Amino acid sequence: MKHTDLYINGAWVPGADGARFDVLNPATEEVITSVASAGIADAKAALDAAEAAFGDWAARTPRARSEVLRKAWELMTARLPEFADLITLENGKARADAMGEAAYAAEFFRWFAEEAVRADGMITHAPASGARIIVQHKPAGIAVLVTPWNYPAAMGTRKIAPALAAGCPVIIKPAAETPLTMLALMPLLEEAGVPKGMVNVLPTASPAALVDHMLHDPRVRVLSFTGSTSVGRKLLHASADQVLKPAMELGGNAPLIVFEDADVDAAVEGAMLAKMRNLGEACTAANRIYVHADVAEAFTAKFTAAMAALKMGNGAQDGIDVGPLVNASTRDKVAAFVEDAVAKGAKVELGGKAPEGKGYFYPPTVLTNVAETSDCVHDEIFGPVAAIQTFTDQEDVIARANATEYGLVAYVFTEDMKRGMQVCERLEYGMVGLNRGLVSDPAAPFGGVKQSGLGREGGHEGMMEFTETQYISASW
Repeated sequence: MKHTDLYINGAWVPGADGARFDVLNPATEEVITSVASAGIADAKAALDAAEAAFGDWAARTPRARSEVLRKAWELMTARLPEFADLITLENGKARADAMGEAAYAAEFFRWFAEEAVRADGMITHAPASGARIIVQHKPAGIAVLVTPWNYPAAMGTRKIAPALAAGCPVIIKPAAETPLTMLALMPLLEEAGVPKGMVNVLPTASPAALVDHMLHDPRVRVLSFTGSTSVGRKLLHASADQVLKPAMELGGNAPLIVFEDADVDAAVEGAMLAKMRNLGEACTAANRIYVHADVAEAFTAKFTAAMAALKMGNGAQDGIDVGPLVNASTRDKVAAFVEDAVAKGAKVELGGKAPEGKGYFYPPTVLTNVAETSDCVHDEIFGPVAAIQTFTDQEDVIARANATEYGLVAYVFTEDMKRGMQVCERLEYGMVGLNRGLVSDPAAPFGGVKQSGLGREGGHEGMMEFTETQYISASW
């Protein structure tokens, strides 16, 4: 928490109007510190800095950019415990989970250090005209990055690293709940050799006005947003005025399907990962768990026992598996989902009631006999609540799994790989975990279909979101 001001052009500044906002510890509800709140004048300063830095960085060789990103990975890897402590402090997640996020976040620097030298173009001979077709990928320009609170480190590095690899400067607006981790990353990037102005950080208590201003500046060419579908739609409308290149990672409603021939123990392990990673506060979290009737009793018993074994408390303490949710509204929304499901006939196998006292805690909860009309079936729970339903027919469960406007990730558990691949191909999702409860990987293209977003993050595709394709027709 050494730095709590804005980071613009390689300097720490208090903001043009001096406004600040508080950041809370969700485990205690106490104020951690206050952070400078950026306004329009600060956005203009950041845009000026990014514009001035762009030309030199874009002109550097891919290898030169690669070496800087590689150094960032080395520096962050050496400081994972420090970042994990900060993530737990402002986000609340258990420290083991925070360590996992910190390592995952650092890995994006290593992956895109390797991708920076692979923006391959091509030269071909046009069949009809005889001209040479020369294709190259150029840096798109200034990118505005808007990140959520659930992964304070990883959602930033997953955007910053590919943008720098492609040659683009960025202005990042972290979530107001969790700005400290991203601010703490800036001295590390300086040490790695990122030039002034290439990465600017603007925390703010007025995100709508700030982001809208930047999206209407003609110097901005890319918007990369991770967050809710409802906010994503608004940003897409705003982006249309300047015809910006959007990369949108939006909401999810992930189904997890356990077939009758699945290894039940492996399915339980995978479901725990898919449901409880980051306390369920993830767009990839298993939201609807469909278990074949033949194994429903065994699965539910083992899964409930695994959930009951988790220890809830302040994530900074040793031995804690489940920390608090990020804020009161998130906790209250989770509680409302449970109340609605119970009112419609669900049975509470475990948990189901928020504890009294300080902190935004909600216990690991297992619901069975969840009605199809329950709110939690149609909206993201974003908390430690597992809603279990049963099925008997493969065609029926595929239809139920696809019956949502979202299409980010799905999970399938079966010992029959032929069936598994057939089912995966019929699921309307950008990502599928087959006998795995974890799909996120810096080397893989992360993203969804339908209302879950546009474009991809990670993999080779992640860097290409920050490039424009240029074609030159030549004769020689």
